[in-house]
Amino acid sequence: MIQVVLFLITVALVAAGFVWLADRPGDVLITWMGYRIETSFMVALLAVGALVVVAMIVWSVARGILRSPDQVSLFFRHRRAMKGHLAITRGLVAIGAGDLRLARKSADEAARLSPGDPLMLLLTAQSAQMAGDRGGAERAFHEMTRHENTRLLGLRGLYIEAQRRNDFAAARRVAEEAAKAAPALAWAGQAVLDDRCAAADWLGALEALDHMGGALDKNDYRRKRAVLLTARALALDDRDRDASRALALDAVKLAPDLAPAAALAGRRLAEAGDARRASKILNTAWKLNPHPDIADAYANLRFGDTARARLTRMQSLAEKAPGQLEGAIAVARAALDAREFAVARAALAPYLSAPTKRVATLMAEIEETEHGDEGRVREWMGRAMRAAGDPVWTADGVVSDRWLPVSPNGRLDGYEWRMPLAELGGTAHPVIDAAPPPLPEPKPEPKPEPQPVLEKPEPAAPTAEVVPLRKAQRPAARPAQVEAVIPLVHAPDDPGPESGLDVDPMPETTQTSVAGPWERLKQMFR
Repeated sequence: MIQVVLFLITVALVAAGFVWLADRPGDVLITWMGYRIETSFMVALLAVGALVVVAMIVWSVARGILRSPDQVSLFFRHRRAMKGHLAITRGLVAIGAGDLRLARKSADEAARLSPGDPLMLLLTAQSAQMAGDRGGAERAFHEMTRHENTRLLGLRGLYIEAQRRNDFAAARRVAEEAAKAAPALAWAGQAVLDDRCAAADWLGALEALDHMGGALDKNDYRRKRAVLLTARALALDDRDRDASRALALDAVKLAPDLAPAAALAGRRLAEAGDARRASKILNTAWKLNPHPDIADAYANLRFGDTARARLTRMQSLAEKAPGQLEGAIAVARAALDAREFAVARAALAPYLSAPTKRVATLMAEIEETEHGDEGRVREWMGRAMRAAGDPVWTADGVVSDRWLPVSPNGRLDGYEWRMPLAELGGTAHPVIDAAPPPLPEPKPEPKPEPQPVLEKPEPAAPTAEVVPLRKAQRPAARPAQVEAVIPLVHAPDDPGPESGLDVDPMPETTQTSVAGPWERLKQMFR
């Protein structure tokens, strides 16, 4: 609407100008080189306009003739570039489809038509990777590093190729170079961090984490820094207790629920005589994450306390997070040390219907200490052998007796306090019944009819029905791995298709018949 209004206003102004000139006629006289030209003003104005238009046309034609070589050259360059881009497109699609022959042919054509094009270099590198030509791939990635816009992509490819040939020193150098070029680059910072962690260089790992802080989520950064501070505190624990305490306190500030950091800080503060601050840290950590290490540090908060004082302290700690198994075990352990057997039994009572190994073992200790009843002790130890497991420090399928900052696969903060089979989809139910069902009564055989013989045959021994044991629960079958249709997103970002480690299904154990109650009792203690 506004454009229509502006057009009408422009037309009105032009018409008004012509009317104004028509109302004011005049003559124009030109004398030049013996020629005399006399005409009206309007005709002279139109003649000047026509001359300007003719001059512009002549200039455009002359300019086109003068620039025609450049235009022709530009046309052919543009046509060549279009053919190159079409070759690159065909090559990338061929790589996604797995057509190696077409990919290599398109890469050669693109290299001829569009040399130096970033996509051409990427196509060359990926086609070389697909063909197994690692030397050609590295040459393409080196060429990428010479161009500013493809430098990081080339460094990423060189890093992956160095990992493929197990040249970790070269991979580290490339990752450090990429991290210096782009501190916020996630893969480079993570590679440098993993390398520092693998070498137990916790100070260098902290510096690498600070450099990549902008690429991490705030909570993720705080958690990783707390883990690294705890690892450094544990490394300095035997050499410099003061430095270890300061690092543990910094870690607790960043991650109050990190049990190893809280336990270490509590122990070192207790040694320094600051029991009040240690109690505050341990109470906070217990509310967020009840753990045996925290309970142990809280039990030894004050040196020289009696067993009853420790029991009172553990009862107050357990009340901070009621209904937790760890709290019940901590109270029962302290009550056993204080010889308060009724308190220990009451703490474990809610968990006796389906006890874990620690609960059953602790009940056996209570029976042995209080009554010395060997039968009850054997019963509870037998239940401990059949009971469900307890949480442990687990990472990458490996169980550790203590917390470690790095998992076996090099993953920072990989260890978790959980059931070992949790990552395999197992349940927390006992593998075998906690209490095996009693054997059925033997069926008496009918008495034989009296025979006219001197000796009466003895009746056959009663047979007991076989009670089959419950088969061990096996982890759920892993889903079949499906190869990516188009791996362009991963190459060269991934070192290649990672073949998942198929876990062989657990073989079914052959159940043997139990001949009698004595044989069954001996099997319980094997």
